[in-house]
Amino acid sequence: MWQGQHEHAMDAKGRVALPARFRESLSAAGEDRFVLTSSLDPCLVAYPLAEWRAFEEKLSRLPRFDPSVVKLRRLYVSAAQEVTFDAQGRVLVPPSLRTHAGLEKEALWAGLGRYAELWSKERWTRAIETTEDERAALAGKLAELGL
Repeated sequence: MWQGQHEHAMDAKGRVALPARFRESLSAAGEDRFVLTSSLDPCLVAYPLAEWRAFEEKLSRLPRFDPSVVKLRRLYVSAAQEVTFDAQGRVLVPPSLRTHAGLEKEALWAGLGRYAELWSKERWTRAIETTEDERAALAGKLAELGL
């Protein structure tokens, strides 16, 4: 499980440290790589290989010519790249993915359970801002779901 918010600086070469907890969970699964791809939001999504394979399997069962499915494949699958972390725990984020997420200097990993998101710190701050009405709507949705 990938949890927590972890702030890291991105260097001039486009490398950012993968949080130690995330590296440990990958290593425990015998992996030194994971999939990094674009998102519907202005961020990146990181999947352990097993989670990515499960995602692709579910996606492969959806109607091939459904416009929403086609768009999702274009956004997620075509941008997906396997990345590894180096001895210092850094990941080289490909330039096209850095552009999509607006990553420059300050980055934030947000662990969301089975996957994580990589945001520019500035965009993350804006993304999690909520109004009182939005919080009330979220509380209502959580109650609907029995949470």
